[in-house]
Amino acid sequence: MTESRLFLFVEGNDDQRFFSRIVVPLFRERYSSVEVISYASMKTANVCRFVRSIRDMGYDFLLFADIDEVRNVKGKKALLRERYCTLTDDRIVVIIKEIESWYLAGLDDRSQKRLHIQPFRTTDYITKELFNRMIPPEYTSRIAFMVEVLNRYSLSEAEARNRSFVYFVTHYHLYTSKGVHR
Repeated sequence: MTESRLFLFVEGNDDQRFFSRIVVPLFRERYSSVEVISYASMKTANVCRFVRSIRDMGYDFLLFADIDEVRNVKGKKALLRERYCTLTDDRIVVIIKEIESWYLAGLDDRSQKRLHIQPFRTTDYITKELFNRMIPPEYTSRIAFMVEVLNRYSLSEAEARNRSFVYFVTHYHLYTSKGVHR
């Protein structure tokens, strides 16, 4: 049996924390190894070389990016293709609006109440700044709050509350509220 590996390129530490805890387990059944790599601090040429070497070895990869202030997914993918010469649209996943929206998407109504955050039905509009303002004063750090959110995370809630998250899990045949796709 050949080794199957998947590399998940994410922007930074918050993304790395989320992906290691929530996304990597979703892929574990298909791959012998799933690695999360933070690319935002890497030089563009190094990212291109890394991706080329992954392709040359016959392994899979996905690159995740926040939509940030770009108008739409198509525009963000075009920007990333221009920046990272080796990318194709099928290897890019755009997070709407930012990774913090995927964190909060997994909280049900009860968890929102227990964490003393304002109730929400969708997280498509959540930015880093809005997320930071939502952190209750009893949390001594942003990271402590993020870890608590991950401890209460529900994939079915995330699927219902964030359109880019549901697109991701559906497109890659991962978790849905009906269970894990096989």
